[in-house]
Amino acid sequence: MSSPAAFHEGQSLPEYRVRAHNAAIHSTNKIHDDTVAKQYGFAGGLVPGVTVFAYMARPIVEALGPDWLARGQLDARFLKPFYEGEFATVRTRVRELAPSGPIFELEAVNESGEPCAVGSARWITAQEAHIDPSQVPAAELQAERPPASEEWFRANPVLGSLRETWQAGDANSAFLAEIADSLPLWHEAGAPAHPGYLVRKANDVLSRNVVLGPWIHVSSDVHYLGLVHDGDELVTRGRVLDVFERKGHRFVDLDVLILRNGAEPVMRAQHTAIYEPRKVS
Repeated sequence: MSSPAAFHEGQSLPEYRVRAHNAAIHSTNKIHDDTVAKQYGFAGGLVPGVTVFAYMARPIVEALGPDWLARGQLDARFLKPFYEGEFATVRTRVRELAPSGPIFELEAVNESGEPCAVGSARWITAQEAHIDPSQVPAAELQAERPPASEEWFRANPVLGSLRETWQAGDANSAFLAEIADSLPLWHEAGAPAHPGYLVRKANDVLSRNVVLGPWIHVSSDVHYLGLVHDGDELVTRGRVLDVFERKGHRFVDLDVLILRNGAEPVMRAQHTAIYEPRKVS
């Protein structure tokens, strides 16, 4: 863990600049398709929120190292889209120094300097790192997915769990290509799973439980609790915290937990999505 003395209040980290890429243009979520996205008032298909989350994680991992992946927090809120081909710039500043280390504020801006995402990152405390897996119970996936609705979410707050074996070569290579992250850590032998890849599991546990139309990842407040290595068995659990409507959009708020090899928590997230966005008349 980096010493708090290595940083000072108000300190800015080097900017991270990357050309935004919409790798989900052919996904089942048609909010990433230009034609469909324009029906909802956007200029084109949205670069996925998970991709933007990964951009925001880059300067934090670079500054704090791989230990942060086992005891770190990143909270990101997506305010407006990035579009294919435009440059995204992540600005990172030390907002304050806590006993456990620096607390960073993050801002991802587009080429016009408009904030598209904001957030914060820090080390988590020992108390926060203690997770009771029973708080997010396991369940079996239903044989057929029902359409997403407030009624279904309220009647079925425990989502069906996902299971996978994480294969470093295939999974990391594909994800790193999507986000164009050249940080040496990710390309070393035995590299751990990227924090953005783990956040994608929160999207998956939603989309594998219900049938969705175009939908939008709104925010993720994530605690990282352990490293994921090649061959680890991952179980992603989810439960519904809230379902609500705001300005014509229908939201769902999830509590998502990823366990490694049966019992060890590696990620917990409060994950919010608009499962039914309003169309522009």
